[in-house]
Amino acid sequence: MNTAGIGNRGTHVARVSEEDTAAQMGSGDVPVLATPRVIAWLEAAAVAALGRLPEEMTSVGLHISVDHTSPTPVGAVVRAVAEVRAVDGKRIEFDVRAFEGDRVVAGGRHTRLIVDRHRFLTRAGQARQH
Repeated sequence: MNTAGIGNRGTHVARVSEEDTAAQMGSGDVPVLATPRVIAWLEAAAVAALGRLPEEMTSVGLHISVDHTSPTPVGAVVRAVAEVRAVDGKRIEFDVRAFEGDRVVAGGRHTRLIVDRHRFLTRAGQARQH
């Protein structure tokens, strides 16, 4: 059903802008890469590692545990990398890391779940009504 195999890798590359900073995102008051943004980039890398899913399927984030260990200034290029570490049916686990050059600035584990897009969106709509 999915194309994710152990060892599959995905990458997301972005340049840190003012909008990506902790001060702008409200996750702190310093003008460096915000943890929520690095997490979003790590998730994007994991999605890339999944490859192409059937049109009726998508993946959703289930869990993420990340240590954001080093500040990254505006203008720096960050490369987020995700590697599939385990596949259990529809549950895919990744090792994730973000780099500024050769320096690791964040790392951890991420789990995504493959779901039927229509059913998921239907459930999300029902959840809003209650």
